[in-house]
Amino acid sequence: MKRIFDLAMAGFLLCFLSVPILIVGLMVKLTSKGPALYWSDRVGINNRIFRMPKFRSMHIDTPAVATHLMKNPDAYLTPIGSFLRKFSLDELPQLYSVLKGDMSFVGPRPALFNQHDLIELRTKKGIHNITPGLTGWAQVNGRDELPIPVKVDSDYYYLKNRSFIFDMKIILMTFFNILTSKGIKH
Repeated sequence: MKRIFDLAMAGFLLCFLSVPILIVGLMVKLTSKGPALYWSDRVGINNRIFRMPKFRSMHIDTPAVATHLMKNPDAYLTPIGSFLRKFSLDELPQLYSVLKGDMSFVGPRPALFNQHDLIELRTKKGIHNITPGLTGWAQVNGRDELPIPVKVDSDYYYLKNRSFIFDMKIILMTFFNILTSKGIKH
Protein backbone atom coordinates (compact mmCIF):
# COMPACT_ATOMS: atom_id res chain seq x y z
CA MET A 1 0.00 0.00 0.00
CA LYS A 2 2.86 2.38 0.81
CA ARG A 3 4.37 2.01 -2.67
CA ILE A 4 0.98 2.60 -4.33
CA PHE A 5 0.50 5.74 -2.23
CA ASP A 6 4.03 6.93 -3.14
CA LEU A 7 3.45 6.41 -6.87
CA ALA A 8 0.02 8.05 -6.90
CA MET A 9 1.07 11.04 -4.78
CA ALA A 10 4.38 11.61 -6.62
CA GLY A 11 2.62 11.42 -10.00
CA PHE A 12 -0.10 13.82 -8.85
CA LEU A 13 2.38 16.29 -7.32
CA LEU A 14 4.65 16.25 -10.36
CA CYS A 15 1.68 17.15 -12.56
CA PHE A 16 0.24 19.69 -10.10
CA LEU A 17 3.63 21.33 -9.40
CA SER A 18 5.09 21.13 -12.92
CA VAL A 19 4.90 24.90 -13.52
CA PRO A 20 6.39 25.86 -10.11
CA ILE A 21 9.11 23.23 -10.62
CA LEU A 22 9.98 24.76 -14.00
CA ILE A 23 10.00 28.27 -12.50
CA VAL A 24 12.28 27.22 -9.62
CA GLY A 25 14.64 25.46 -12.06
CA LEU A 26 14.78 28.57 -14.23
CA MET A 27 15.42 30.81 -11.21
CA VAL A 28 18.29 28.59 -10.06
CA LYS A 29 19.81 28.67 -13.54
CA LEU A 30 19.43 32.47 -13.89
CA THR A 31 20.87 33.36 -10.48
CA SER A 32 24.04 31.24 -10.40
CA LYS A 33 26.51 29.41 -12.61
CA GLY A 34 26.02 25.71 -13.13
CA PRO A 35 23.14 23.31 -13.67
CA ALA A 36 19.76 23.77 -11.97
CA LEU A 37 19.92 20.28 -10.49
CA TYR A 38 22.50 18.86 -8.15
CA TRP A 39 22.77 15.07 -8.07
CA SER A 40 23.87 13.87 -4.67
CA ASP A 41 25.16 10.36 -3.92
CA ARG A 42 22.95 9.09 -1.10
CA VAL A 43 22.56 5.90 0.89
CA GLY A 44 19.31 4.11 0.18
CA ILE A 45 17.68 0.89 1.29
CA ASN A 46 20.20 -1.81 2.31
CA ASN A 47 22.94 0.85 2.19
CA ARG A 48 22.81 0.94 -1.62
CA ILE A 49 24.07 4.19 -3.14
CA PHE A 50 21.68 6.07 -5.40
CA ARG A 51 21.72 9.48 -7.08
CA MET A 52 19.24 11.93 -5.53
CA PRO A 53 18.34 15.15 -7.36
CA LYS A 54 17.88 18.49 -5.64
CA PHE A 55 17.56 22.00 -6.94
CA ARG A 56 20.99 23.50 -6.45
CA SER A 57 20.95 25.89 -3.48
CA MET A 58 24.73 26.12 -3.17
CA HIS A 59 27.52 27.13 -5.53
CA ILE A 60 29.05 24.46 -7.75
CA ASP A 61 32.37 24.48 -5.82
CA THR A 62 30.74 23.50 -2.50
CA PRO A 63 32.33 20.46 -0.78
CA ALA A 64 30.18 17.29 -0.73
CA VAL A 65 29.76 17.15 3.05
CA ALA A 66 26.81 17.55 5.38
CA THR A 67 25.94 21.20 5.89
CA HIS A 68 26.46 20.96 9.66
CA LEU A 69 30.12 20.01 9.05
CA MET A 70 30.89 23.19 7.08
CA LYS A 71 32.56 26.09 8.87
CA ASN A 72 30.39 28.71 7.16
CA PRO A 73 27.66 27.08 5.06
CA ASP A 74 25.96 30.42 4.32
CA ALA A 75 29.03 31.45 2.31
CA TYR A 76 28.20 28.70 -0.21
CA LEU A 77 24.53 29.59 -0.72
CA THR A 78 23.40 30.89 -4.11
CA PRO A 79 21.39 34.14 -4.21
CA ILE A 80 18.13 32.17 -3.88
CA GLY A 81 19.57 29.22 -1.94
CA SER A 82 18.30 30.37 1.45
CA PHE A 83 14.78 30.87 0.06
CA LEU A 84 14.80 27.42 -1.57
CA ARG A 85 15.86 25.79 1.67
CA LYS A 86 13.50 27.80 3.87
CA PHE A 87 10.49 26.44 1.98
CA SER A 88 12.11 23.09 1.04
CA LEU A 89 11.74 23.92 -2.67
CA ASP A 90 15.20 22.43 -3.27
CA GLU A 91 13.65 19.04 -2.43
CA LEU A 92 10.99 19.06 -5.19
CA PRO A 93 13.08 17.06 -7.72
CA GLN A 94 13.14 14.19 -5.21
CA LEU A 95 9.62 13.35 -6.39
CA TYR A 96 11.51 11.68 -9.27
CA SER A 97 13.33 9.49 -6.72
CA VAL A 98 9.97 8.53 -5.20
CA LEU A 99 8.62 7.54 -8.64
CA LYS A 100 11.78 5.56 -9.33
CA GLY A 101 11.51 3.71 -6.01
CA ASP A 102 14.77 4.97 -4.49
CA MET A 103 12.77 6.97 -1.94
CA SER A 104 9.38 7.01 -0.27
CA PHE A 105 7.41 9.99 0.99
CA VAL A 106 8.13 9.00 4.59
CA GLY A 107 11.22 7.29 5.96
CA PRO A 108 14.61 8.29 7.34
CA ARG A 109 16.24 11.01 5.26
CA PRO A 110 18.90 9.42 3.03
CA ALA A 111 22.41 9.93 4.39
CA LEU A 112 25.20 11.35 2.27
CA PHE A 113 27.55 8.63 1.04
CA ASN A 114 30.29 9.97 3.35
CA GLN A 115 28.25 10.26 6.58
CA HIS A 116 29.87 7.11 7.93
CA ASP A 117 28.84 7.72 11.56
CA LEU A 118 25.15 8.06 10.62
CA ILE A 119 25.28 5.06 8.27
CA GLU A 120 26.96 2.88 10.91
CA LEU A 121 24.45 3.76 13.65
CA ARG A 122 21.48 3.21 11.33
CA THR A 123 22.89 -0.15 10.19
CA LYS A 124 23.34 -1.32 13.79
CA LYS A 125 19.65 -0.59 14.48
CA GLY A 126 18.33 -2.07 11.22
CA ILE A 127 17.17 1.28 9.86
CA HIS A 128 19.07 0.61 6.62
CA ASN A 129 16.41 -2.00 5.78
CA ILE A 130 13.74 0.60 5.03
CA THR A 131 13.41 2.95 2.09
CA PRO A 132 14.57 6.50 2.87
CA GLY A 133 12.03 9.29 2.64
CA LEU A 134 11.43 12.87 1.60
CA THR A 135 10.51 13.42 5.22
CA GLY A 136 10.59 11.39 8.39
CA TRP A 137 10.05 11.34 12.13
CA ALA A 138 13.49 12.90 12.74
CA GLN A 139 12.72 15.62 10.18
CA VAL A 140 9.56 16.75 11.94
CA ASN A 141 11.20 16.62 15.36
CA GLY A 142 14.21 18.83 14.80
CA ARG A 143 15.57 18.29 11.30
CA ASP A 144 18.94 20.07 11.01
CA GLU A 145 19.08 20.78 14.73
CA LEU A 146 19.27 17.14 15.87
CA PRO A 147 22.59 15.52 16.80
CA ILE A 148 23.18 12.28 14.88
CA PRO A 149 22.45 9.88 17.81
CA VAL A 150 19.10 11.61 18.44
CA LYS A 151 18.31 11.50 14.71
CA VAL A 152 19.03 7.76 14.69
CA ASP A 153 16.83 7.22 17.76
CA SER A 154 14.00 9.02 15.94
CA ASP A 155 14.59 6.90 12.83
CA TYR A 156 14.50 3.77 15.00
CA TYR A 157 11.23 4.89 16.57
CA TYR A 158 9.80 5.25 13.05
CA LEU A 159 11.08 1.79 12.09
CA LYS A 160 9.30 0.22 15.06
CA ASN A 161 6.06 2.21 14.69
CA ARG A 162 5.51 2.42 10.93
CA SER A 163 1.94 2.61 9.73
CA PHE A 164 -0.11 4.46 7.13
CA ILE A 165 -1.64 6.66 9.86
CA PHE A 166 1.80 7.48 11.29
CA ASP A 167 3.02 8.38 7.78
CA MET A 168 0.02 10.71 7.30
CA LYS A 169 0.80 12.37 10.65
CA ILE A 170 4.43 12.92 9.57
CA ILE A 171 3.35 14.36 6.20
CA LEU A 172 0.98 16.82 7.91
CA MET A 173 3.66 17.80 10.45
CA THR A 174 6.12 18.29 7.57
CA PHE A 175 3.72 20.61 5.77
CA PHE A 176 3.26 22.64 8.97
CA ASN A 177 7.02 22.77 9.62
CA ILE A 178 7.70 23.98 6.07
CA LEU A 179 5.12 26.75 6.39
CA THR A 180 6.63 27.89 9.70
CA SER A 181 10.29 27.12 8.77
CA LYS A 182 10.52 25.08 11.99
CA GLY A 183 13.87 23.28 12.36
CA ILE A 184 15.27 24.68 9.12
CA LYS A 185 18.64 26.38 9.07
CA HIS A 186 18.89 28.80 6.17
